[in-house]
Amino acid sequence: MASETTGSGLRRKLLVALPLILFLALAALFLYRLGAGDPSRIPSALIGREAPRGDLPPVLGLVTDGKPVPGLNGADFKGNVTLVNVWASWCVPCHDEVPQLEELAKDKRIRLVGINYKDQPDNARRFIGRYGNPFTAVGADPNGRAAIEWGVYGVPETFVVGRDGRIAYKLVGPITEQNLKAVLMPAIEKALAAK
Repeated sequence: MASETTGSGLRRKLLVALPLILFLALAALFLYRLGAGDPSRIPSALIGREAPRGDLPPVLGLVTDGKPVPGLNGADFKGNVTLVNVWASWCVPCHDEVPQLEELAKDKRIRLVGINYKDQPDNARRFIGRYGNPFTAVGADPNGRAAIEWGVYGVPETFVVGRDGRIAYKLVGPITEQNLKAVLMPAIEKALAAK
């Protein structure tokens, strides 16, 4: 009789401890995954696939040097190595990456275009007026539909599209001096070297 009481007492203690053990195991797993890897290197299911072909209208009233800035034309991806930067005037990291975008715009081997995400035309124009326009084309995406087609998690994000019109690389987050040198320029050089 004493062994039955001891056995049922042990089972009760295990049942009480089981949720705590499961919680601690899950917490350890979450902590491990939280510290693992670079969050800006989130894989994209679109790598290697053709870039979305949808055309985007220009941002209303956006001009550079007195000429209207064209919208985004998906057909222009073929034959060019293109950087597609998804940005918005309300995005704080987008303000921070402007110097790197200006640097990239100087590289005549690539075409730099923008997708203005869920923004008001007035705000987009003020942003460009304040920082300058590094883009050869800027497509307006007021409802975010194009961003969904590109697989955008949030702004800013930058895509490298190869001459074949396929997405070669995706950078999540702002372009910084560090990731420009370490990952973005190597991805651009690789796309430029591809036939």
